[in-house]
Amino acid sequence: MTSALVEFAGVSKSYGGLRPLRIADLRVAAGEQVAILGFDQATAEVFVSLATGATLPDAGEVRLLGRATSTITDSADWLAAIDRLGIVSDRTVLLEQFTVIQNLVIPFTLQIEPPPDADLARAEDLAREVGLADAPWTAPLTALDPAAAARVRVGRAIALDPAVLLLEHATAQVPRELVSIFGADIRRIADRRGLALVAATADEAFATAVASRVLTLEPSTGKLRSRGRSWFRRS
Repeated sequence: MTSALVEFAGVSKSYGGLRPLRIADLRVAAGEQVAILGFDQATAEVFVSLATGATLPDAGEVRLLGRATSTITDSADWLAAIDRLGIVSDRTVLLEQFTVIQNLVIPFTLQIEPPPDADLARAEDLAREVGLADAPWTAPLTALDPAAAARVRVGRAIALDPAVLLLEHATAQVPRELVSIFGADIRRIADRRGLALVAATADEAFATAVASRVLTLEPSTGKLRSRGRSWFRRS
């Protein structure tokens, strides 16, 4: 059996909602794209915090890249682990007064005015990869529409070649008519890079476009029910 990069086993986490967040069994292998429906904004944030080891479950075990997050003992250890993750979330800080390219060059260098030529080229490659046309590259983020800003977040998430891409309500600001295109583009990026992808969402159109395996969370039990193709593994 292929080793999982993200695993949840018997996980429960209280966070102030009506019931704890429960995930009974989740395994995501290298190169696999999985979307989980049934998350509101609060539970998606808790899920991502658990997956990254930023918080620990009250019960059960979360394993990231083959390692239990409970064994991460200090900040340096944690930072080394999350270096292999990319996170797409509205909580990711973007510098709105800076341009698209300046925001995309930040993972590589803090010298942004002007950036070194090699880092500038990498940022421009990222902009093309995530589907940003040349025109807005020099515009401040405040001039972008929400769909373009969401693509900047994807670029930031993949900049350092992560093994796992986590998406937390990634379409919250994306216009409905662009959701499926956005999801399909992210899936192509994940396929091309061989990334494992986990999307916590309430957006069925996005889930279908971004993932090869779509699951629905049963909040009361934490079971993940498969949707779509009959060969999907059932939890």
